[in-house]
Amino acid sequence: MSTNTKSFSLPFRAPFWAQILAGLVLGVLLGWLARSQDVSWLVTTLDKIGSTFVGLLKLAVAPLVFFAILVSITNLRKVNNAARLASQTLIWFMITSLIAVAIGLVIGLVTNPGSGTGLTPQDGAKPDSTGSWLDFLTGIIPTDVITPFTELNVLQIVFMAAVAGIAALKLGEKAQPILALSESVLELLQKALWWVIRLAPLGTMGLIGNAIATYGWDLIGKYATFTADIYVGCLIVLFGVYPALLAGVAKANPLQFFRGAWPAIQLAFVSRSSVGTMPVTQKVTERLGVPREYASFAVPFGATTKMDGCAAVYPAIAAIFVAQIFDVPLGVTDYLLIAFVSVVGSAATAGLTGATVMLTLTLSTLGLPMEGVGLLLAIDPILDMIRTATNVAGQALVPVLVSAREKLLDRDAYNSVHGSLVDEPEPASAETREPAAATA
Repeated sequence: MSTNTKSFSLPFRAPFWAQILAGLVLGVLLGWLARSQDVSWLVTTLDKIGSTFVGLLKLAVAPLVFFAILVSITNLRKVNNAARLASQTLIWFMITSLIAVAIGLVIGLVTNPGSGTGLTPQDGAKPDSTGSWLDFLTGIIPTDVITPFTELNVLQIVFMAAVAGIAALKLGEKAQPILALSESVLELLQKALWWVIRLAPLGTMGLIGNAIATYGWDLIGKYATFTADIYVGCLIVLFGVYPALLAGVAKANPLQFFRGAWPAIQLAFVSRSSVGTMPVTQKVTERLGVPREYASFAVPFGATTKMDGCAAVYPAIAAIFVAQIFDVPLGVTDYLLIAFVSVVGSAATAGLTGATVMLTLTLSTLGLPMEGVGLLLAIDPILDMIRTATNVAGQALVPVLVSAREKLLDRDAYNSVHGSLVDEPEPASAETREPAAATA
């Protein structure tokens, strides 16, 4: 069958980034109008549009994570040195997380984000649920196979998928029918999610508009230093650390990386969901020259565990912020604990919108009051956009670094990336692009 058949298209269609930008601007204007003129129906409409978009993304999260992890583990059998690739991926996840948390700590110590805010301990409230190391460790193992999907416990879903994937590898040819079905279901989910992704401009308008209509600019004023710290920290990681690693470790042009990865980064900024962005992240990673079999392992793995924004920069600055509000001194040991939690506990965020679990885990480890979480909940949606964008950029970065170090990266593909990936009508099927040969 010919692959050159062109579908009907309008004579002019704005590129996806322009649609996102238009949704952002329109959302700001509508949010300001709704708040300044007290238009309640407009606030409700913006809230419904934004929540529907996020709901559609979350709808596919549970099965998407399960089949993506299962297929990614079994795909490693097609790659030479699979164990080495997996270990290198984990090591670079840890290295970049350590760098990110160090940047967060330095920024927090220099700027003192909790000073002069006017906030007091009485302004905080304990969250309904908190994270602890015991809950984190024991909560990985499910008690049944249904509850993790109904309650969207991503860690338990990842655990079951990993067990199923390893078991399939051990069974060999006997598991082939299950693997074929899993790959088909995964492609079906990705295609359906791609249609949802096309609604991102509308989702942007609703999410941004509702945030402004609900919180206004006054809230940002109280958290000005803290908000600036999170954005500056994430931007340093995104446009400072990552380009330095690309140039120094991968010997690759950082501009080419951002040209290829930008569709995933901008979608992550809007959707605030690493898992929801995962199909786009995987596709841009493959377009950057990472072999398909390795990308199909590294990206899903990263979408559930690699969180430089949510699990490194954010908890580091937030812990300092809460400690200053509650007048609790922190020492060197506490800062080392923050780094430890960021590296080991990042899976607690599980690629979902928000990082409350990670924050409660950090605060409980340091012995800081849980009421500190309540101080940050209102501002969280505004912070989560840049955090998730940083997460997703890191999830695309590490496979490029590892592929380059292992001489698997298709340099020609990397250097020829151009255009907006999301402007293509739908993701390519497994047969449309052969990955670069995975050689030792």
